[in-house]
Amino acid sequence: MTPDPSSPNHPLEAPTPSGISLAPRVPICQSDLPLDWYQEEFKPYAEEYLALPDRTPETVLPWLDSYVEPALNHFGDSLLLLAHYYMGGEIVKLVERYGGGVSDSYVLALQARRNPEKKIIVESAVHFMAETVALLARDDQRVFITNPKAGCTMEMLAKDHMVLPAVDQLQERYGEDLLVIAYMNTAGRIKAIAGSTGGAVCTSSNAHKVVAWARKQNKKILFVPDQHLGRNTAWKLGMDLDKLVTLPDPKSRGAAWTLEEVGLESLDQAEMLLWGSACGVHTIFNAGQVRWWQERGWQTLVHPESPLEVVQAADGVGSTKYLWNAVAEAPKGAKIAIGTEGHFVRNARVEAARRGVEVKHLAEISEPGFSHAGCGCATMSRNDPPHLAGLLDLLRRGEAPDLCEVLAGDVVDEVTGSRDRMDAAERDQLTRDAQLSLERMIEITES
Repeated sequence: MTPDPSSPNHPLEAPTPSGISLAPRVPICQSDLPLDWYQEEFKPYAEEYLALPDRTPETVLPWLDSYVEPALNHFGDSLLLLAHYYMGGEIVKLVERYGGGVSDSYVLALQARRNPEKKIIVESAVHFMAETVALLARDDQRVFITNPKAGCTMEMLAKDHMVLPAVDQLQERYGEDLLVIAYMNTAGRIKAIAGSTGGAVCTSSNAHKVVAWARKQNKKILFVPDQHLGRNTAWKLGMDLDKLVTLPDPKSRGAAWTLEEVGLESLDQAEMLLWGSACGVHTIFNAGQVRWWQERGWQTLVHPESPLEVVQAADGVGSTKYLWNAVAEAPKGAKIAIGTEGHFVRNARVEAARRGVEVKHLAEISEPGFSHAGCGCATMSRNDPPHLAGLLDLLRRGEAPDLCEVLAGDVVDEVTGSRDRMDAAERDQLTRDAQLSLERMIEITES
């Protein structure tokens, strides 16, 4: 596969090991996981990695090559490596280095479909992303995740055991007039709910198109799971924000609430209901941070998972692809403060500096009254070099852990690593419903 042309190009950007150009003594930024965090099958690789004298490319890359190159030679063109923009910089660099692709969630979701010749797909991202690839994969394609415990805090607050009771109550009151929109950051079980209600999946880049389509259906919309993306999309479309109702916070209430507690009159009058969860990475931002940078001549760009006040104050708002392209196209001398996941900003900073563009994280303000933080997605960062080396080596040997293979409907506990897998009949039904919601998104987006 040719890497997504909009993906980051790093000092370790060569597509094959033989063409690599090492940046001198540049440390690899991944924080080491404790040994007891690894599955038993991965512990030998982790022990070797943790015993390395340092984390510079000169040390890590030869170690990785000893495992990855035999796997690449073994599988040839049938192997596809993928990673998301938000991965820690070293995994982004490594996946590109070994000929893989890095992109946003929408493009990643389509990779199995767009590359039918790829039979083994290995994704270094979070579980829902790998599952979405699996939902659209052909029967002869197998999807693996380097670390099955890599999750998403937002998705963790919208598990099916939380969402289904709410959907059941809403359907009891509104029947077929309920339409569910599932953000890409959800498990297949939630995407299937969207499909079964005539709804669709959306991403941060196409949410406005999907919500605009849903409004034409003249149904009550339930937007799951990010309340901020839902609210920002409504604002972008000029919707009456008074006709939005945010459901109870699942962190404190789970599924233990009733429609009566929310207020039947407000629910009846609402055009769109917002699931009550959010992304912890993006809720650290506030409008004061935006103004601080603007007052000093910096352009401010934010992701739409940020609170509405941040989006309204910023100079630009958009998906990870939008943010990356804005940096890539910025003229020399530009100064850009970005409000999104910390690994992404660090990756963008490296690329921008090569062209004379300054990039800062929106929360990097070392002044009294500001919370200095550059939060990266800790759960996504659970994919590290030992997981990548170990999985590829184990796949080559025919000994890949069953837990690393991702099937539609799989739910993995992000702490214990235990998995709930559906039987074949349940999985087939879920796949049909989830595919409907994904197909609607694709049709809406690409028509």
